[in-house]
Amino acid sequence: MKKGVISLISLALSVTMLAGCGSSNTGTEPSGSGSAGEETPKANFKVGMVTDAGTIDDKSFNQGTFEGIVKASEDFGLEHKYLKPGGETEADYTKEITNLYDAGFKFIVTPGFKFETAIFKAQDRYTDAKFVLIDGAPNSGEPGAEPVVKENTVSIFFAEHESGFLAGVAAALHVKEGQAGFIGGLEIPPVQKFNWGFQQGVNYANENLGTNLVINKENVVYQGSFDNVAAGGQLAAQMYNNGVDVIFAAAGGVGVGAITEAKSRAEQGEDIWIIGVDVDQYSDGIYDGDKSVVLTSAVKKIDAAAYDMIKAELDGNFPGGQTITLDAKSDGVGLPEENPNLSEEVLSQVDEVFNKIKSGEVTVSAEQGDLIK
Repeated sequence: MKKGVISLISLALSVTMLAGCGSSNTGTEPSGSGSAGEETPKANFKVGMVTDAGTIDDKSFNQGTFEGIVKASEDFGLEHKYLKPGGETEADYTKEITNLYDAGFKFIVTPGFKFETAIFKAQDRYTDAKFVLIDGAPNSGEPGAEPVVKENTVSIFFAEHESGFLAGVAAALHVKEGQAGFIGGLEIPPVQKFNWGFQQGVNYANENLGTNLVINKENVVYQGSFDNVAAGGQLAAQMYNNGVDVIFAAAGGVGVGAITEAKSRAEQGEDIWIIGVDVDQYSDGIYDGDKSVVLTSAVKKIDAAAYDMIKAELDGNFPGGQTITLDAKSDGVGLPEENPNLSEEVLSQVDEVFNKIKSGEVTVSAEQGDLIK
């Protein structure tokens, strides 16, 4: 798992790919040539992003996506901009997509399934633009509607269950014996897969690696949003009060609240942990100098996915019309490169499991099965 940013999309494309407040809050940063060097293609387009629920600094999905855009802009001399919609409806998203397009931003990245119907229409309306939809597939929104990914659009998914599995293995190996919990945001497939993978990882460690970490039904909760920070703190407090030792929070801003509660308890000397999601959230859990209550994070390399799509467009290789799933085999999911709270012994064991997933020796299910909800 200790790998730098690699060309995830290039790796994924070598495998069969199948589907699975107005704009007043903006960020725009024209960039210089960066460190791209003489061989970097000259940029001839501008990159825009519309945020999903939450903010550009949500420590999660929006921020991870935007960081990839910023990095590409620095490397390739691109102008980039993000817009935050005034709501979370198709009309709100469409308005900001149109605003970007009218301002000349014709490479548009949208993070989250809530953009599915807006991109479904935009890909036909703006045929000279390119769209990257992360964690969603364009569709009409009608019951039973099939995804329609046009030649100017690419749809990107992740194998969240695999990174959740690794986080579960790491948590079990570190805690050894005790209780674990899960806090999800909306009960949607990406969040569910994190949960199911986490439970499978804990079970795998219990059955194969000598651990005894228990997940009780009452400690698996979907809060129902990604932005209720206070609720996240309350849920975490309830679980810790019930004897939970480590919580996996896959919940955006709700997870930020859970991390804050964990920090408060760690500062008081409690031996508890929390696991971050999407991006490396270690720094968000820092307290008392350089200590962090974040044990590790179940990472989806969202930043690298956004970066690689921009690079593909620069190189003339934009995979329009395709649905890509980034998984362990393409190094699209995993744990952070650095995990200061995990011992070398634990990291070595997790690496072994990671390699078994990559080779197919260990298979992680993307469905619930007999697991706790």
